[in-house]
Amino acid sequence: MQAIYFENVAVGQDIPALVKGPMTTAHIVRWSAAMENWHRIHYDWHYATQHDKLPDVMVNGSWKQHVMIQLLFDWAGETGWPWKINFKFRGMNVPGDTLTAWGRVTAKEERGAFGLVSLDIGLKNQRGDEGTPGTASVVLQKRGGPAVPYPFDPAALE
Repeated sequence: MQAIYFENVAVGQDIPALVKGPMTTAHIVRWSAAMENWHRIHYDWHYATQHDKLPDVMVNGSWKQHVMIQLLFDWAGETGWPWKINFKFRGMNVPGDTLTAWGRVTAKEERGAFGLVSLDIGLKNQRGDEGTPGTASVVLQKRGGPAVPYPFDPAALE
């Protein structure tokens, strides 16, 4: 993976999207099991559709959270650090959905020895419906500057 430096990022730039799916019931059930999330809306079709009146079993919110974090880590690479993330669950996703995590740079500023990049982020389905809008901040290394430390210490931005 090629390193991303603060100087190479421009406001308005889209970061590479991350596509997952189409989702299957097996994907949803396996994630629920791994997270020990035993709410029946994630694995019991009859319960989800009959009792809760949902259209199908539901993709887990924790899975969506993971995908959003993966989007940022994939983009920042080994020379950056996703620092802050904020999003809201505004839409449901079901088996058959193909989900695309996306990001767009909205601002950038030099902070101490590093660069701070702000982004709008989201998770859309194959119809373009935005179900998980949010924002994020990523710390990037400046070309020729010190590496972003691991773990990242926010005091380094002062």
